[in-house]
Amino acid sequence: MPLPSVAVSQSPEARFREFLTSRPKPQRYTDQQRELVCHIFEKHRHFDTDELLAELKAANRSVSRATVYRTLAKLVEARLLRKIEIGPRTVYDHDYGYPWHEHLVCSNCGAMIEFTHEGIVEAVKGVAAQKQFRVEGYDLVVRGTCAECNAADAAKRRYVM
Repeated sequence: MPLPSVAVSQSPEARFREFLTSRPKPQRYTDQQRELVCHIFEKHRHFDTDELLAELKAANRSVSRATVYRTLAKLVEARLLRKIEIGPRTVYDHDYGYPWHEHLVCSNCGAMIEFTHEGIVEAVKGVAAQKQFRVEGYDLVVRGTCAECNAADAAKRRYVM
């Protein structure tokens, strides 16, 4: 079940433009950056840089590799995207317009399943308060095997016996 979106006051594009122009050394918002931001926020999904570059090429969107890497870093800094390290793979996820959420990652097929649980949020807040620690963010990635891979594995075992 996908996460519900939350109401935001600005589009991702407007928020990113504001971020760039309000920096100590203002930066301009280029056509390539606009193209990239529009593509990324067309739908909610997890992606890595290679997947994004392949999608841009398939969609005939002309954004250079260097611009993709620089813009992704700025989108994370602007808190529009979350950067999640999963072993050797870096995955990006929407941080703007969606509630804070966690991820279950299948070690077999790589599926990422999003979930929210108030108990986790409360536990983090409680530990932080106890340690007088100001939380700026966190990522919880639970690794295991998804239901579909478990079912496929069970089916294989039934036929082997």
